[in-house]
Amino acid sequence: MGVQQLTHYFTQYGPAIIFLIVLLEYMNLPGFPAGVIMPVAGIWAARGNISFLTVMVLSVAAGVLGSWILYFIGRFGGERFFRFYTRKFPKQKEALEKNLEMIRKKGAYGVFFSKLVPMLRTLISIPAGIVGLDFARYTVSSLLGVCLWNLVFVGAGYFSADTVWNMLTAA
Repeated sequence: MGVQQLTHYFTQYGPAIIFLIVLLEYMNLPGFPAGVIMPVAGIWAARGNISFLTVMVLSVAAGVLGSWILYFIGRFGGERFFRFYTRKFPKQKEALEKNLEMIRKKGAYGVFFSKLVPMLRTLISIPAGIVGLDFARYTVSSLLGVCLWNLVFVGAGYFSADTVWNMLTAA
């Protein structure tokens, strides 16, 4: 999904599309890279189409909801889901096994720091659910990690909006 396509969606569907696309990205669905989504939302805010605070609230709420969905899939589907998922996506098996071990050792701190690492930030929710990490602790650590991650990426788009916008419109 390209920058111009995202900008078109944001313009056509408004703030709800930010929530939906970020939710899908946090659910680790292919085609929704945060490195594109968040900065474009920041650019949209800088251009005056939406407030920066609204983008942050929508993106953090979507991120936490997406994280909860994966947490509960892990919590209630547990090992059965793990076996199914790693059969479908065998390249992710090793990362998930490392996440399980890390969550057992580091708990909520591991979730927070994992939310700041590409790929791990979405995958960590499933192992957190599988190992039964306390939901309140999981939520707080996820919220803090999601907020920091989104702030960096949305902020990058916001503060570089003029430069990026000029490049896009000149092309």
